[in-house]
Parts: sequence; structure tokens; C-alpha cells
Amino acid sequence: MAGNIEARLKALDLTLPEAKAAIGSYVPFVHMNGQLLISGQLPMNDGGIAIAGTLGEGVGLTQGQEAAKLCALNILAQAKAALGDLDRIVQLLRLNGFVNATPGFADHPKVINGASDLMVEILGDKGRHTRIAVGCSSLPLNAAVEIDAIFAID
Repeated sequence: MAGNIEARLKALDLTLPEAKAAIGSYVPFVHMNGQLLISGQLPMNDGGIAIAGTLGEGVGLTQGQEAAKLCALNILAQAKAALGDLDRIVQLLRLNGFVNATPGFADHPKVINGASDLMVEILGDKGRHTRIAVGCSSLPLNAAVEIDAIFAID
């Protein structure tokens, strides 16, 4: 029987992607002392970067928000791989969002809202979280967005 979070995903017609293995000298998640830390997730879909490029130069706000949503789904895929059951999430504590942006781009929070809003939609009040949203000059694989997460878990 699917849990509450799995049922919400299904009701929203969302499917979690396959959790990807790390492609460097790190692990995708660490589970310790009642917390689950998820390494930075890119907007991956079907084995590749779905939304690449720079916000403010070829990538629009709506595309950036979609990239952030994909990052959020990949975060939840890693959480499921780590926990087996997403209902073990007690609270999403923090999202750290990085936006590949031009120096003049100032809507980083609006971009990362794509992930924040989706987490609340999927997790309910457990999805309300603290957050940073910052711009940077580049990201791995030219991804438009990268987001990591910290969860409290039981």
C-alpha cells in the first residue's frame, strides 16, 4: 500500500525519476542523527540535463522554475532511495538553491520557488522549509539550477 506522500505524488500525476548514482567523489545522501542530507540535484530527466543554460541569457524565468521542480523531484527520488518510504520524512528543513545566472539577473528566489512550491504541494506542512537562493556564474553540466536539501526523518 502506498504511503501518504506516494498517494499525493500520484494525485498530482507526478512520477519520481530513478535516483542517480553520484558522478564524483561524493555520495548522493547521508543519513545521520535523525537527518537526511541530499547532495545537490540537477534538473535531470531521461538521463540528461533537461534545462541547461543561463537565466537572464537564453533561459527564461518559467524554464528556471521548471528546472527547480525537476531538482525537487530528483531530491525526493534520492530521499526515497535512502529511506525506502517517503512517509519517514518528518520535515523538510532546508533547500539550498543555486541558479546559473547572468550578473544582472535578480529573480533567484522566484526560480527556486518552483522547488519550494512543489515541496509544499507534495509534502504539505512537512514541506515548509528554510532556504537560500543564490546566483552563480556556472553549474555542473551547464545546468540552469542545482538544489540540495536537508530533511528531519524518523
